[in-house]
Amino acid sequence: MKLLIVEDEIKTADYLRKGLTEQGCAVDLAHNGIDGQHLALQQDYDVIVLDVMLPGLDGFSVLRSLRTIKQTPVIMLTARDRIEDRVKGLHDGADDYLVKPFSFLELLARLQALTRRGRAQEPVQLRVGNLRVDLISRKAYRDATRIDLTAKEFSLLAVLARRKGEIISKTAIAELVWDMNFDSNVNVVEVAIKRLRAKVDAGHSPKLLHTIRGMGYVLEVRDDTTADGSVE
Repeated sequence: MKLLIVEDEIKTADYLRKGLTEQGCAVDLAHNGIDGQHLALQQDYDVIVLDVMLPGLDGFSVLRSLRTIKQTPVIMLTARDRIEDRVKGLHDGADDYLVKPFSFLELLARLQALTRRGRAQEPVQLRVGNLRVDLISRKAYRDATRIDLTAKEFSLLAVLARRKGEIISKTAIAELVWDMNFDSNVNVVEVAIKRLRAKVDAGHSPKLLHTIRGMGYVLEVRDDTTADGSVE
């Protein structure tokens, strides 16, 4: 899940980024309405978490600007529990509303609900051979055996499973999973792939995670592989 948090309270913004990153999300931050509006319009996000009271431009102005060209789901945050604020935000195109202080678990649940709504046509479980990836519970299995994955490892596996049979480059994986846009970060991908392969394929058959030399990686059932999952 790729998120934008537009929040001028530095501690709140950093707390949310840390918590959401630990859940496997890629998070961008903006601390004022002008920067938030720029990122919201120029980048593609699964959900935007938008504070109402912001320097530069308030959240309502950012939301109205966004809605002229995009329908990205938006959760608005406010320190004021006023009915008129919530009504105004919903009328301007907000999808949900949270009043500060709020529970991080509640925010996470609302983010997941909005993401599911936006991906209504996507199956909640993905299968590649005898591998099953549950996108709701964020768990993966080979046959009946649970695979113990970190948040980032699950995000990486989900990216590969959503594109099963498609070769994905290291640069594309770095951007999709870590929100990195530089070729120098492909080492991160190589290390993560090695760890993921050890968990997904070690002790299981057939091997599913394959290296396509000079191109990237693919998750699929095939039999023309070497012991390390590379394709000649």
